[in-house]
Amino acid sequence: MKTIRIVLGLLFCLTIYFLPTGIAIIRSRSNTVAILVLDLFLGWTGIGWVVALIWAVATDTPKSVVQQTPQQKI
Repeated sequence: MKTIRIVLGLLFCLTIYFLPTGIAIIRSRSNTVAILVLDLFLGWTGIGWVVALIWAVATDTPKSVVQQTPQQKI
């Protein structure tokens, strides 16, 4: 019974720890890997985790597409 509690507690902690990464994956963020790396290496600080969470829920900046119209020959 004690082992089950430890395993469930560990799974819960890991789920909370990687919550920003999960949100980034669900929202199909363009920088999901960067959020994962930040979460993995700096998430333990608390500040890194909050930054990763904010980054995961923030809106993606739209990518501007520049179309060049063909030049008309005179």
